[in-house]
Formats: sequence, structure tokens, C-alpha cells
Amino acid sequence: MLKIGSVTIPSAAVLGPMAGVTDASFRMICRKYGCGFTCSEMVSAKALYYNDKKTEQLIMPFDDEQPYAVQLFGSDPEIMALAAKKIKDMNVCHIIDINMGCPVPKVANNGDGSALMRNPELAGKIIYSVCNAVDIPVTVKIRKGWDDDSVNAVELAGVAEKNGAMAITVHGRTRQQFYSGEADWDIIREVKKSVSIPVIGNGDIFQFEDIEKMMDFTGCDAVMIARGALGNPFIFSGIKPDLDTIIDTALFHMKCIVRHKGEYIGIREARKHISWYIKGLHGAAKAKNAVNSAESAAEIYDILESLKKKQWREEL
Repeated sequence: MLKIGSVTIPSAAVLGPMAGVTDASFRMICRKYGCGFTCSEMVSAKALYYNDKKTEQLIMPFDDEQPYAVQLFGSDPEIMALAAKKIKDMNVCHIIDINMGCPVPKVANNGDGSALMRNPELAGKIIYSVCNAVDIPVTVKIRKGWDDDSVNAVELAGVAEKNGAMAITVHGRTRQQFYSGEADWDIIREVKKSVSIPVIGNGDIFQFEDIEKMMDFTGCDAVMIARGALGNPFIFSGIKPDLDTIIDTALFHMKCIVRHKGEYIGIREARKHISWYIKGLHGAAKAKNAVNSAESAAEIYDILESLKKKQWREEL
């Protein structure tokens, strides 16, 4: 078990936030398969500050979701603090996570996300402001650095600890890499040696065995899984799902999304998840094409049931 402040994390395998992916339905299914900790999609502090209703809805947990974090991004210390306080007052989560690792241009080019790694002084002010605005644990997610010429994860981890963060997550790639190449687990080990707060490792966890490998190699306290959980919530438990389990989970996932968001939006958001679930299965290409043109949950149900019954065939 891991403790982040007063919050107990029951499993060392935790789910990383992913925009457009880690909604309540996805988080619920990952928890079902043993995920020890879930986090909202990344949300804008400015949007919360200006009372954007869609953003407020985005951070709502599912029933009994705990422990649960909301991840904020922004670069104005005052607005970040006010947004964090608003989240705390809404009583929706147990931890607030500050994003200092998002590499996408529309975030980084605005001075948010991974761009903050280029400005440790501002990063420290943001962390300090948020930590002093709320009485729940604050964590920070960073990358290895901005590029290979500015690898400063150890420095940023020290800044985070000094300013009140109670845990730090390190993705072993620079911003320049985005998600290409291999994650550098050495930098995670270096960060772990440099701070006394818990360190969560992140990067290149695509099977259950990778969790133990990373923990053994880096000494990190937990492992954050993101892309490795796409269509594969089973990674948190280590089970090797059979065809029936994969299809049944995909269908259950679709039903959850439809229940939360309605059928029109739900089936369109479910399409990408279903493609991830069935990737590599015999007949998956035809099934994926059919799912992507389906207009109802009933159609998708029939397509996946046909796949499960091995009625879909294609040349290998």
C-alpha cells in the first residue's frame, strides 16, 4: 500500500489521466479490474475559474470512486489556487494533481503543461499556491524534461517537494519526444533517490509484468499506466482475458458510456474504445469498420456478438 498524505492507495498500479479517454466509465472499469487509484481527464483551471459547466461535469466521480484525483492544468498561480479550492469545496475528490507534463502544442504553447518545466520558479509558485489553497494532498506530474538538452526532472521534483507536493509522477520521456522512442526509467530512479515523497513511475507499461519490472528497476512507489490500459483494463489485475471476456467487457463499457452520456454521443465515444478492445482479434478489421458506421448501441452489440461467435472472418 502507498500513502499520499492521508490518502491510502490500495494497489501500486494506478491509472494515468488521458484527455478524451479517462471519463467515469473508463475509470470504473479499470477499478473493477484492480486499479488502485484513478484520475480525471486533465481540466483547465481557467475553465473552472469561469464556471464552465462542461468542465465541472468532467470532474464528477462515479459512485464511491475512491481514491480519486482531479488533474488541473494552467500557469497562473492565483487561478490554479482558486480552481483547486473550488474543486475541494465541491467535495468531488481526495487529491488534486497538477499537470506539468502534457506535451500537446495547444497546451504547451500556452505556457501550461510541460512548458512549466522550462520555468522552475513559476512551477514552484503554482505548486505552493495550490498546496496552500486546499487541505487535501496535492501531487505533480512531470516529464524527464523539455528536451535532451534540458533534462531537469530531478530539479523539478525538488521544487515540488519543497513547495508542498506530497507525491510526484515522472514520465520518462521529454516533451520533445511526445510518446515516441523508449521511456527512460533511469530518470525515474534518479528522481526517487532525490526526494523523500512518494514517486510514481510512468512510461512504457504495456503488460502486467512491466509493473514489477519498473518498480524493481527504479524503486518507485507505484506505477502509472496510461496507453497500456487502452482496451486493456485487465492489465491492472494481470489476468489473460479470453475472447468472451474481452467482448463482454467492451459491451459493458459501451453500455456505461451510453448510460452516462446518452446513445448518440455514447456510441460515438465508444467506437475508439471498442477498436482498442478488439485490436489483434481475428476478424477485428471488419468489425471495426462496421462499428465505426453503426448508429445504435444495438447494432454494435450485434457486431461484437458476431465477432465473439467467430462469424467474422478475414484473410490473415
